[in-house]
Amino acid sequence: MAIVQTQELRKEFGHNTAVDGINLKTEEGEYLVLLGPSGCGKTTLLRLLAGLEQPTGGDVLIGGEVVTRLPPRARKIAMVFQSYALYPHKTVRKNITFPLAAAGVPKDEWHSKVDWASDVLGIGRLLDRKPRQLSGGERQRVALARALVREPQVFLFDEPLSNLDAKLRTTARDELKEFQKRMGVTTVYVTHDQVEAMGLGDRVAVLNNGQIQQLGTPEDVYVDPANTFVATFVGAPPMNLLHVRDEVIGFRPENLLPLETVGEREGQMVCEFEITRVENLGSDRYVYGSIPKLDPEARVIAKLPSTLDVPVSPGARERYAVDGSKLRWFHRDTGQRVEPPPSGLPQGADR
Repeated sequence: MAIVQTQELRKEFGHNTAVDGINLKTEEGEYLVLLGPSGCGKTTLLRLLAGLEQPTGGDVLIGGEVVTRLPPRARKIAMVFQSYALYPHKTVRKNITFPLAAAGVPKDEWHSKVDWASDVLGIGRLLDRKPRQLSGGERQRVALARALVREPQVFLFDEPLSNLDAKLRTTARDELKEFQKRMGVTTVYVTHDQVEAMGLGDRVAVLNNGQIQQLGTPEDVYVDPANTFVATFVGAPPMNLLHVRDEVIGFRPENLLPLETVGEREGQMVCEFEITRVENLGSDRYVYGSIPKLDPEARVIAKLPSTLDVPVSPGARERYAVDGSKLRWFHRDTGQRVEPPPSGLPQGADR
């Protein structure tokens, strides 16, 4: 295991800044997920950690050693790519042994290392097959085995599940988490999929415009977003944001509930919810509408579980409530989190 650290790491491509002075430090053996939209700098950051890109400024440290100018093979890392990059003409066994040969590992050690890695990942029966004879999930495990035989200090994953269908992604996500827990190797994982990030990460670093917007546990990032970008990027549906006079308030869709189901009590924001559309998704209902008294322009979503048996009709105006403790406050201009007012409720809201 090793700690991965960056110090004022920066990468520019011409006039474009992909990574903008990032300071980041993992914990030993943790699963750190880099989450963000396309073009936010997360893959460039991963490539800088791997040594596939050279930084414009700053340093990369692995295990306390500055590796900024070291080539990838000298960093004791293993990287799994989105495409898996398996050699189609080689068997699974030869794909797994390829990095051993490239690293100059004695040939008499190959067999035991391949057997160990294939046993860990349950692919012993596939060793004599070619990649074209494997499913997407099996190819992923072969790519992991090829990385594992190098006995790296750090695993780097670049969206390895994006080529799998939705059902297989769920299974593969569970396998990846269990694999990392067994091996205890520090892992940095890049994804744009918030479900993957929340399900896999011990901590999540949310990136945008080459900078870390927030670093914390999945629960921290979801419940207490640092700014409006995190609030609306993490969560499906995203956090509702209302512009109320000089304030921006946010609340998660699952916290907006019919008043008749929660009862009226002190410390609630009670509002008239004008319903425009309802989506029944089986386990949940998404109720779309607006709160004209607070912000008539904002689209608002309430997420009602199927266990909540109340009628919901487009065109209706119903009284809904959010517990004051679930409200989050942001600066209108910067989007950064701010302290709530003394009342804990927005001006103009019903108490």
